[in-house]
Order: sequence, then C-alpha cells, then structure tokens
Amino acid sequence: MHPLCAELQRATQRNLPEVQHGFDDYQRECFLARPAEFFALELCGEAGELANLVKKQWKGRAIDAHHLADEAADVFIALMNYCNAAGIELGPAVADKLSRIAPSK
Repeated sequence: MHPLCAELQRATQRNLPEVQHGFDDYQRECFLARPAEFFALELCGEAGELANLVKKQWKGRAIDAHHLADEAADVFIALMNYCNAAGIELGPAVADKLSRIAPSK
C-alpha cells in the first residue's frame, strides 16, 4: 500500500470517530430525532446545492468562495447525521475503502 494512503487510513481511524460522535451528541441534544432516510435525502439535497454552485461557476459565473465552503460544510454535516442515524462508523468504513482502492505504490 502507498505510504500516504496508509497514513490517511491511520488518521481517519484516529480522528474521524471523535468528530462523528460529536456531531451525534450535538444532533441528539439540539434537534428532533430523524430516521436515516431523512438524512440521506438531506445529504442529496445539500450535495445538489453545492453541485449547482459549481455548475454556475463552471459556466463562468462568479461564486463567492465562502458560499461554496458553506455548502460543502452542509454536505459534511448531512453525511455525519446520516452515518449516525444509520449506525455507520465512518472512520473504519473510510479506512476499509482506502485499503481496497489504494494503489500499491
């Protein structure tokens, strides 16, 4: 496995669980409980909003970088909420995926 991929795997397994569990605590304390399907749809919607901005930018329209970052953050939050509601531990899932797609060197 490529050394950079191996380090990324370790960092993902080391750091992502804390972030994910923090989002779970925040969601449970501050918002209504929702099923995983709700968050899957929310994730699609947020990714669509980001994609629409990128499409406009690609067509030559000026898009504020802060707006892009805001939408990217929405996608990340929706992904955390989906994983938590679906019982997916994202750190190990990402590490496993990296091991399967990583080039040998």
